Amino acid sequence: MFYVYILYSESAGIYYIGYTDDPERRLFEHNNNPDNTFTSKYRPWEIFFKHPISERRSEASRIERYLKKRKSKELLIRLIENQSDGYDQLK
Repeated sequence: MFYVYILYSESAGIYYIGYTDDPERRLFEHNNNPDNTFTSKYRPWEIFFKHPISERRSEASRIERYLKKRKSKELLIRLIENQSDGYDQLK
């Protein structure tokens, strides 16, 4: 199963959107990757939202791109606040 997830960095006040088949592993990688990446600059990260999307990677990637293109903090906050029906809001 592939998930879309939203991470939050309290120190920077920013959100990060991604997709994966293992949200806990990805959180660990974002917080511990020794390389200089976007997420390495704003550690520590917390998972604020994760939602199962599909068995297909392409569907999770499509939803991730949709969220990133919106560039809407309000949309992300709405998804986080309404996690139980988060995916339905994207349809």
